[in-house]
Amino acid sequence: MRIAVFSAKPYDQTFLTRANAARRHSLSFFDARLTAETAPLAVGFECGCAFVNDHLDAVVLEQLHQGGTRLVALRSAGFNHVDLAAAERLGITVARVPAYSPHAVAEHAVALVMSLNRMTFRAYNRVREGNFALDGLLGFDLHGKTVGVIGTGHIGLIFADIMHGFGCRIVAYDPYPNPEAKAFVEYVPLDTLYAQADIISLHCPLTPDTDHLINASAIAQMKRGVMLINTGRGRVVDTHAVIAGLKSGHIGYLGLDVYEEEEQLFFEDHSHKVIDDDQFMRLTTFHNVLITGHQAFFTQEALTNIAETTLANIDAFESGSGTLHRVVYDKRT
Repeated sequence: MRIAVFSAKPYDQTFLTRANAARRHSLSFFDARLTAETAPLAVGFECGCAFVNDHLDAVVLEQLHQGGTRLVALRSAGFNHVDLAAAERLGITVARVPAYSPHAVAEHAVALVMSLNRMTFRAYNRVREGNFALDGLLGFDLHGKTVGVIGTGHIGLIFADIMHGFGCRIVAYDPYPNPEAKAFVEYVPLDTLYAQADIISLHCPLTPDTDHLINASAIAQMKRGVMLINTGRGRVVDTHAVIAGLKSGHIGYLGLDVYEEEEQLFFEDHSHKVIDDDQFMRLTTFHNVLITGHQAFFTQEALTNIAETTLANIDAFESGSGTLHRVVYDKRT
């Protein structure tokens, strides 16, 4: 099958090419994001392979359909950037990678917690400048703290397990409690979690119910000085409300690997440009904010699994057999 791979970075080429070694697919890599302007690149390709910041709205899907694309293979678990109703109407199958390495994302969330708590990113820069003063680097023991986990799928439960290993109490919220959760995970109402948690980590999908779940009202219910971590979806957090919370001191620490307007920023080098996103730049002025550029998934194991599952989806679609992780349009949403 001819496959047009969009948002293809060198590591995508490396891992997809490796996974394709035992297959006979024809891979064409495009660095450009998939948009209405770049969709013509996919003309003649039966499959378009897309990542999280590619645009797959009705306009783009129509262009893909006219160009002969029958399958959209997502290199991600999330699919909120795809107009599934349009895909169904056009007869385009959408497949995804439902799980690649939940450990990668959970461990990155823990890394954000540890780095923010002990201010290792600030200490690193100080030592490089010959400044060994400890003022401003005071942390706290994780042992005995209450950690709130919102979303208890594979990633959320692994994060909870790691934090429990530090001696933390774990409270969790999920409208569909996971039967695989260990006994130490205490499910509570969301307002109870907000009120009790010293650290809150977000591991929920983006749905109409979770869009801006963390807003001014939610922040007001949290403990003063709370640590907030988001490695899930950017729009779960209302950036404007979080900035207000940081300014007031209600939010004591903020760790982000995702951002609601990230598609114009992440995965590209903007070091030679002026970044005109005022909200993002405001976040970077706070000493107690740590932002990474959507790298939580970025481990060798995860990239291997993403490549293998993506190509296995394409195999299954082409042959009509095997496991195809198809995203089904739900007319109720």
